[in-house]
Amino acid sequence: MAEERWQEVSPGCMVFKPGNASEYHTGSWRAERPIWDNSKCIKCGICYIFCPEACVGQDADGYFMADLDYCKGCGICAQECWPGAIKMVEEG
Repeated sequence: MAEERWQEVSPGCMVFKPGNASEYHTGSWRAERPIWDNSKCIKCGICYIFCPEACVGQDADGYFMADLDYCKGCGICAQECWPGAIKMVEEG
């Protein structure tokens, strides 16, 4: 097998258009979704920091919520929320 130069190698999983993930709503993949209890939320932002999909945002009052169009239901936000303000509920 002949070696290929880097210019000849198939791009594979390269991102040609940064930011294009926002075009794809991936929320339909999840089995569970996060629910926030604002009475327990201390607005620390841990859920925002740990969300691997960057789909956690704040409302006008400073409380956090997930954009369910992009949330995959991994549960990391609920696991990292030490005040216990987030619980995962079955999708349906």
